Amino acid sequence: MADIAATVVRHRLWFAAGFLVIASLLLPLSPQTTEKLEIGGAGVNRSEAAKVDSLLESQFVAPFSNNLVLALTGIPSLEETDGLDVLMEVIEEVARLDIVIGVLSYLDTVDPTFFNEDSTFIVVGLSRGERRSEETVLELRRLTQLLETRLRPAHPLIELSWTGAAAFDYDVRLTSSQDAAQAEVRVLPVVLVLLFIVFGSVASALCPVVVGGLGVGLSLGAAVLISSFWPMTVLLQNIVSMVGLGIGIDYTLLMLSRFREEMSANPDAERAATHTLHSAGHTVILSGSAVAIGFAALLVVPATELRSIATGGLLVIGFSILLATVILPGIFAWLGARIEAGRLWKPRVASELPRQWLAWGHWVTAHPVRILVIAGLPLAVLAWQARQISTDIPSGNWLPERMESTRGALALQRIGQSGIVQTMRVLVEIPAEHAADTEEGWDAVLKLSRKFKSDHRVARVLTLQYVLGLETASAREAKSAIVEPELRAAYVSQDGRLALIQIIPHENASAGALMDYVRELREMDAAAVSGLANVRILIGGLPALNADYQDAIGGSVREIVVFIVVASFVALLVGFRSLLGAFKAVALNLLSVAAAMGVTVLVFQQGYGSEWLGVAQPLDGLFPAVPIIVFCVVFGLSMDYEVFLLSRVLEGVRKGLSNHDALIDGLARTGGVITSAALVMIVVFAGFSMGDFLIIKILGFSAAVAVFFDATLVRLAIGPALMELGGRWNWWPGIR
Repeated sequence: MADIAATVVRHRLWFAAGFLVIASLLLPLSPQTTEKLEIGGAGVNRSEAAKVDSLLESQFVAPFSNNLVLALTGIPSLEETDGLDVLMEVIEEVARLDIVIGVLSYLDTVDPTFFNEDSTFIVVGLSRGERRSEETVLELRRLTQLLETRLRPAHPLIELSWTGAAAFDYDVRLTSSQDAAQAEVRVLPVVLVLLFIVFGSVASALCPVVVGGLGVGLSLGAAVLISSFWPMTVLLQNIVSMVGLGIGIDYTLLMLSRFREEMSANPDAERAATHTLHSAGHTVILSGSAVAIGFAALLVVPATELRSIATGGLLVIGFSILLATVILPGIFAWLGARIEAGRLWKPRVASELPRQWLAWGHWVTAHPVRILVIAGLPLAVLAWQARQISTDIPSGNWLPERMESTRGALALQRIGQSGIVQTMRVLVEIPAEHAADTEEGWDAVLKLSRKFKSDHRVARVLTLQYVLGLETASAREAKSAIVEPELRAAYVSQDGRLALIQIIPHENASAGALMDYVRELREMDAAAVSGLANVRILIGGLPALNADYQDAIGGSVREIVVFIVVASFVALLVGFRSLLGAFKAVALNLLSVAAAMGVTVLVFQQGYGSEWLGVAQPLDGLFPAVPIIVFCVVFGLSMDYEVFLLSRVLEGVRKGLSNHDALIDGLARTGGVITSAALVMIVVFAGFSMGDFLIIKILGFSAAVAVFFDATLVRLAIGPALMELGGRWNWWPGIR
């Protein structure tokens, strides 16, 4: 490491030139993140829901298999001529678009469930083609905005809102991007003030923020570049911004603190920069490796969303380490004493140990058992609460109401038809010797439909039989009925071996209940219910997609946890050559993560203080992905402070200090760095938890709580107490 450090500092101009080339390629791409990254990341590769979508596209001519819903509010009642005129005008304009292949409304069904006093809706079937879904949404919204402008003089309260999967996805993309930008605006001024208080000079305070911002920008640019070859979702942007700012500032703060310490001992800037990289650079690399392990584990899950988060996390960690260990030492060597530029008060001599941290070190080492009881019991109680965590999708209106798709969904809810967005599509596979319109096939589909309709979670069932009003007729009687070819093609495949049953859920059926229903149907013996041997059903639609996503994550949890724990243990064992140290670090990480999840359960699921975070009522689920994302991200981040402390204590032991004295010295030298870095990280995460995007709110809150516990009770109290009790065994077998 000494040779590498000397080379990096000596050839800093070449490294800076290489960095400028990389930055010139990637930074211009970062503003394209919002438009280039995909949405709809809850998809699972090769899932049953994805197979149903593929079969509907290839085997059916179903105009509404790919659809959006247009909610109309603030219009006259459809029982009046004015209301019908408005509806007809809107339908005529929408139907003119090339991408629209079908329109279904009250005019087609004369069904009173299609409207209430001043609201109605239109189901619009869309061609799939090669056009991106967001382009379709934009074209539809441009049209309805013009319609609103035209109709508003006569109907001042009119509002036309598109909702449905593609509209939600597009709005989530925009909301996610806006939340990330607003969080950065909230966070950066506070972080700058904190860093100025810590360092006392403008140059020192600006340095971590610039490095953190560069890490985020480079990572987003790289993500845009990679997205051309590997699909990634927009949630990556929030994760990169949140983690990148926190970790980039943390590593810079560590390096900068060590450089100031080296400069106070020897004012030779190049020598100080080399010593900084030699000592603190090892800590940054080891710490970054621990965080990278957590993100790499997410690659196990076959879901685009989680693999995108993993990719973004690995990118921002890689760039943060690169900036801290390759670029910063050169900047330090160039700046030298000018790193103190803009100082307003006399600095503390960096080589002197802070008296308050020395006093704390003496107290902790004198009362280790008392510390374990006082600090450990509250964390254990909070960790116990994590057992109650729910990975369901929350019920209710948790999406931001500023999104047009949310307003459309609320309008459907007032009409009592929001279940349309949650429609389940069941494909009945009929044996080769039969077909959907033979006597046996017809009866099989009818029996399955009746079974579905009898469930309390189902509002309506749509099949060819029900649409024709022939649910009590036999196949022979149905053959005499006049069936339009387009209608048959929408419910029966071209070869007659597949029949479509659409299940529209009840309004009060939660997302979790519908996922459970999907699993029940998949376990059901379709052959026994239908009375036809070898009949099989495939379930698609949004509830099936959510169930596949939740199952994919749940099926990977054990592998992910084992991988992270084992890999982190090995990394620490190699880095410190300490069996007890590696075991202790991993165990304490598990404790801090579990305690943070326990607090998250108390706040978001049980509602204690949730209104302070903008969540009006307790949630019945924290999303399938949140617990595993929190575990992967926070487990690695929590390791930062353990590595900071252990590195400094080990440095003292290698200089000949006893374990007791080295521990006090290490606490005194790193206590301020750890608390300052943690405070910055907490501010960053808390800033993201104040946004409107609920999943990021929960992630930011959980991470902030975990860092708080880790940097206070765990690393500065419980960890040192255990190290005091461990004595020389802390460093076995590396140091005997």
